[in-house]
Amino acid sequence: MCFLYILKSMSDDALFTYWNKASTSELMDFFTISEVCLHQFQYMGKRYIARNQEGLGPIVHDRKSQTLPVSRNRTGMMHARLQQLGSLDNSLTFNHSYGHSDADVLHQSLLEANIATEVCLTALDTLSLFTLAFKNQLLADHGHNPLMKKVFDVYLCFLQKHQSETALKNVFTALRSLIYKFPSTFYEGRADMCAALCYEILKCCNSKLSSIRTEASQLLYFLMRNNFDYTGKKSFVRTHLQVIISVSQLIADVVGIGGTRFQQSLSIINNCANSDRLIKHTSFSSDVKDLTKRIRTVLMATAQMKEHENDPEMLVDLQYSLAKSYASTPELRKTWLDSMARIHVKNGDLSEAAMCYVHVTALVAEYLTRKEAVQWEPPLLPHSHSACLRRSRGGVFRQGCTAFRVITPNIDEEASMMEDVGMQDVHFNEDVLMELLEQCADGLWKAERYELIADIYKLIIPIYEKRRDFERLAHLYDTLHRAYSKVTEVMHSGRRLLGTYFRVAFFGQGFFEDEDGKEYIYKEPKLTPLSEISQRLLKLYSDKFGSENVKMIQDSGKVNPKDLDSKYAYIQVTHVIPFFDEKELQERKTEFERSHNIRRFMFEMPFTQTGKRQGGVEEQCKRRTILTAIHCFPYVKKRIPVMYQHHTDLNPIEVAIDEMSKKVAELRQLCSSAEVDMIKLQLKLQGSVSVQVNAGPLAYARAFLDDTNTKRYPDNKVKLLKEVFRQFVEACGQALAVNERLIKEDQLEYQEEMKANYREMAKELSEIMHEQICPLEEKTSVLPNSLHIFNAISGTPTSTMVHGMTSSSSVV
Repeated sequence: MCFLYILKSMSDDALFTYWNKASTSELMDFFTISEVCLHQFQYMGKRYIARNQEGLGPIVHDRKSQTLPVSRNRTGMMHARLQQLGSLDNSLTFNHSYGHSDADVLHQSLLEANIATEVCLTALDTLSLFTLAFKNQLLADHGHNPLMKKVFDVYLCFLQKHQSETALKNVFTALRSLIYKFPSTFYEGRADMCAALCYEILKCCNSKLSSIRTEASQLLYFLMRNNFDYTGKKSFVRTHLQVIISVSQLIADVVGIGGTRFQQSLSIINNCANSDRLIKHTSFSSDVKDLTKRIRTVLMATAQMKEHENDPEMLVDLQYSLAKSYASTPELRKTWLDSMARIHVKNGDLSEAAMCYVHVTALVAEYLTRKEAVQWEPPLLPHSHSACLRRSRGGVFRQGCTAFRVITPNIDEEASMMEDVGMQDVHFNEDVLMELLEQCADGLWKAERYELIADIYKLIIPIYEKRRDFERLAHLYDTLHRAYSKVTEVMHSGRRLLGTYFRVAFFGQGFFEDEDGKEYIYKEPKLTPLSEISQRLLKLYSDKFGSENVKMIQDSGKVNPKDLDSKYAYIQVTHVIPFFDEKELQERKTEFERSHNIRRFMFEMPFTQTGKRQGGVEEQCKRRTILTAIHCFPYVKKRIPVMYQHHTDLNPIEVAIDEMSKKVAELRQLCSSAEVDMIKLQLKLQGSVSVQVNAGPLAYARAFLDDTNTKRYPDNKVKLLKEVFRQFVEACGQALAVNERLIKEDQLEYQEEMKANYREMAKELSEIMHEQICPLEEKTSVLPNSLHIFNAISGTPTSTMVHGMTSSSSVV
């Protein structure tokens, strides 16, 4: 209040003298204080005051901390303190001793409205004086300088904080003057100030007060008309694009535009254009009409988004559809991808957020490549400084979005960029690209996908080398060091969990409409259990359709829609795991590589020829279903439609081969881990070596390898099963040796018991297979690993498949 009193009382000459003597940082602090004043004395409204009077308003905070003296002796202390003050809650009204009657509330609201208006007008007068006296300094670099940015922030603050109706009318007048005096700030160079102004004006176009809507609509029209005049009456592409982007952002931020009030504001803008005689014989009025038409098209999505605001998957799908529709307008596509990233961050889906950042960056890279605004090539690390300079000076291979294909093949979407007027005013440049690349690296770090950070830095490092920015280079290489250290850490611990996957199918035309019969792969965080996602989807759709109308299909088998009751909405959820063929497994050596860029998933369903789901080992069959998604995970969405299915039926002996092969693979993996999980190892050992009559590995041996049974099965499959058992005995021996090396004295008896069971198991297997199965004896397997056996029984074609293996398959 003291600052404002001095400001209002000072003569213009005294202010000019102070401003001329002040340093840049002091001028910045001066305008920061102005922002703090606008924040602290904003008009909260009569209803807010009444709620406080009734004790329903926000809790009143102690203002002692706001009145402490500010130290000017330390660099940056003043600015930091002002920033802190600007972030404080202004929930206090000026007088808390007023009465409870309507007259008292009205009196208090008038007092606060008057003081808020006076503060606003004082700040406006000061800004007007400053912009008049320092016009040349503010116009430096076409108005894109720190001082102009600070002054503009104060102007923007008038629209961002609650103001009285009288004050806002004066604000709109001041903004017209600012636009008229500094047109290059809004229509040349980077569009950030024009974008911010459009966003705030459009929010005012949705005001509850008709006078404010009218003023805001006329100001927006003035901005477009001034832009048109600035280009020599050719176009107003800058404002046109920024208005569309701002509308998209307002929808994405769930501000609630699109209703009758906003539609009325659009009509006011159209009427202004139709009645403006000075531009009657130009294309301006038709261009304005086209703009409002495009805004209404965007607003049509608002109702759908509002309907699905509690359905994160559907909300992101709708925003993704809008992003796709703006392939010819890079900034709009970027707007929706940014919005999707915010939703993912809010929901904790950090891998999907990181992929949104990657797609945004690839979009900008593709745009720059096409516009030849920047030439850059991602070289391999390490490389020499001189080589980098030679590349930057010579014919550089411009890759655009394809440079990001090493991160995700989904990036090819950005190559479909088309060109129209929406690209004329895009001001992406190398600096924007660098900011986005670093945002990608930060997003990938938060998503724990440390291995990909190097691929991003390979694109950044050459540019910083070209700039000789050694400080940034040092920071990048330090981050790379920490990223690779993290990779080593998570590989040793095995505690990084990059997602769990589920097949989700929807049935019920009357409820799901276009979604009826569709199948998706859902990616859920960490180790999400089946019960958790099932309950989440059940609650989500019960809230939409009513709990009495939604049913969960418990079976994972194929559903015939004709067997379902059309009165209900059905949801089927099945846990699936990533599926790789032999070639992929050879290429994907680490757990990360088997969790990144995955499209195929698998689940299995047990059945018997008699119709029962479960039976004895000699009659137990199973159906393996492999699902292929349209895109790879992770993606900009956490659910992806299924493209097609492939089914393979395994007969009982093939089931035995498959199950035993899995046991071998699990034991080998546990033994080869850098940090052995003893609990898991001992549980696997106990389930493997314990001699049981009707369960466990020996049950398979008795059912398929006993003399009385072998003749009922093909020789090649019997041989395969015998080979798996040889590998199994060897793997158990290795596991026992590892366990013996790690256990303490209190588990020696337990170890001896497992060794005895192991020897007993090997002895019984020797009798069944009529060959000597030697415990703890290392052998060289005929087949180097169990993967060949898995491929043989699943029908996956490989060069090492044992000839003669067949299985029934079908493709859907």
